[in-house]
Amino acid sequence: MAFEPGSDYPLGTRRPDLVRTPGGIPVGELRLDLDGLEGEDLRATPETLRLQAEVARATGRTQLAGNLLRAAELASVPADVLLEIYTALRPRRSTAAELAAWAGRLESWDAPLAAAFVREAAEVYAERALLGV
Repeated sequence: MAFEPGSDYPLGTRRPDLVRTPGGIPVGELRLDLDGLEGEDLRATPETLRLQAEVARATGRTQLAGNLLRAAELASVPADVLLEIYTALRPRRSTAAELAAWAGRLESWDAPLAAAFVREAAEVYAERALLGV
């Protein structure tokens, strides 16, 4: 059956066949007392986030769709690196060159939308005198 973003939401209820954990456990089989369940298995997968983005786009929520697509790209980036990026994006924490370096790193992780977001933030920070020195 084809995915219909306008009618298949919520995915876990209407299309559980499309939702799996990062370890491959189908959402319908996911239980907290499951042997071998890791914290990682409770994270959203890039595939699920992309499907959620399609749902958001189908309902006219384009900004949410963009956020979900960036999240899909970042799902494989280690949590400690995400925290570093988050900190670097705080006003006056990074120079333009440092943000450009972060954007380059994000592209190396196959995260072009997230990289574009960091570049856009750098431009806005420059316009508003919010870059670090």
